[in-house]
Amino acid sequence: MTQPLTTNDIEAAERVLGVAYSASERQQMVDNLEGQIASAALRRATPLDNGVPMASRFDPRLPGFSLPSAKGTRFSTPASVTAPGDDEDIAFAPITQLAAWLGAGTLTSRRLTEIYLARITLLDPKLECFAMVTPERALAEADAADALLRAGVNLGPLHGIPYGLKDLFDTAGIVTGWGAEPFRDRVPETDASIVGMLRAAGAVLLGKTTLGALAYNDIWYGGVTRNPWNLNEGSSGSSAGSASATAAALCAFAIGTETLGSITSPSQRCGTTGLRPTFGRVSRAGGMALCWSLDKVGPICRSVEDTAIVLKAINGGDLADRSSIDAPFNFDAGAGIAGITLGYIPDAFGEGATAVDHAALAAARRLGIEVVEVTLPDLPYGALMNILYAEAAAAFEELTLSGRDDTLTWQDDGAWPNTFRKARFLSAVDHIQLDRLRYQVMQALDGVFNRVDALIGPFMTGPMLIASNFTGHPCLHLRAGFLELGSRALASLGSGKLTVGDENTSGPTFTVPQGISLWSRLFDEGTILNLGMALERELDVASRRPGFAA
Repeated sequence: MTQPLTTNDIEAAERVLGVAYSASERQQMVDNLEGQIASAALRRATPLDNGVPMASRFDPRLPGFSLPSAKGTRFSTPASVTAPGDDEDIAFAPITQLAAWLGAGTLTSRRLTEIYLARITLLDPKLECFAMVTPERALAEADAADALLRAGVNLGPLHGIPYGLKDLFDTAGIVTGWGAEPFRDRVPETDASIVGMLRAAGAVLLGKTTLGALAYNDIWYGGVTRNPWNLNEGSSGSSAGSASATAAALCAFAIGTETLGSITSPSQRCGTTGLRPTFGRVSRAGGMALCWSLDKVGPICRSVEDTAIVLKAINGGDLADRSSIDAPFNFDAGAGIAGITLGYIPDAFGEGATAVDHAALAAARRLGIEVVEVTLPDLPYGALMNILYAEAAAAFEELTLSGRDDTLTWQDDGAWPNTFRKARFLSAVDHIQLDRLRYQVMQALDGVFNRVDALIGPFMTGPMLIASNFTGHPCLHLRAGFLELGSRALASLGSGKLTVGDENTSGPTFTVPQGISLWSRLFDEGTILNLGMALERELDVASRRPGFAA
């Protein structure tokens, strides 16, 4: 039997919660706190599966917002229709080019799939980027794609294109282990919605790419996923395997998810192009929930236009996802960028900004568009992190209460087990107030995008990483250049913010990619895609391949 509560217990709890009561106030509440605790215990006795959503749902649209009208998509058509003889040149080719070769019959999906499977066999032991490879299924899907093409049926630009799927999306009969020891033998019976959408588009599933355990970092139950540009460091997370595999051309593209940097951070580390779409645009049904009001799904590719091709295939409303928003996706590869006003936050290009950051801003100015300074209201953006901690701790409450969190490999101060435990001491009242602050942040970013069409900045631009993830605005992160850096430490959320790791300046240096981020209005990915394509051409660094330096 537990001991009755005392005023001393309450006084000790006050320090954890950051509040202070008087002796009389403690005495007044000591007798009726037991009922509050009993109610919490009663609820905890009713287990909640990860797939049970919240009744409340986040909607990024402010009052008066109107979805764009449907205009459709148009992609570029490469002039070359003859596939090269070199397998590596084929493996690194963009989806636009692969689709042209497949459509012309100078490349088959089987050959392309075999090329990627061979590269996985050769390079995955170094990168640890695939949690599960499904060669028999992949070759069967490739053969089916080829048969359709021979019959004159082309399902679109992803027809016959092999891809990797982040291992938090269910695949029927295939282990979906979420990167975490307690779930490494988990085999779902049905496919996630996104799997069916990609199958309908003709894409070929190569296997499941790794993620940091429970969608954080690059440490999973099979090891540490590596950066192809420097095998001494992790690939960042949590879409660790999706970025690593795509950067090393072990697949044509991969699917990632982002709660707070999980598409953009590994893209920054590995030099891929990651598109985090507007919150609600892509269904999360059948995917592991980390934070119901924050999780987003998007493509990781090797070129900007490729992300548009993949987004078209996975865009669409889904009743199985309570936060799904049925919105049209508009993109025209030939639309250009005339008339765009691009904003930047001056402080983001101050102390701490790299030569690559400044070169990207200079390149944007050379594009002939208007580039203007903008500022964000002075708000405690970082405080929003407690929303993430609370939702994540709720999603995996059972691990904390049962003690199974001890089975996770990563147990540092900033790792999930400690973060989940600490979250039990967050105040519900503060949580409501944070939700109100979130609304103020939504208004703040809406004000910025009333003045500019897009925003440019380094990955860690001021508060934009946190702010835009909590408001649901889309972000495109593309390679902008290279730096000579030492290996970097693992990412950490423990300090209340996401970092990409501290550089080790005492050891050898490596030539590693660096990216730049573009943000735009809700459901206006087309603007940053066209701008990204223009920047990609101007910077001319997207085609360089990693050298696998050890």
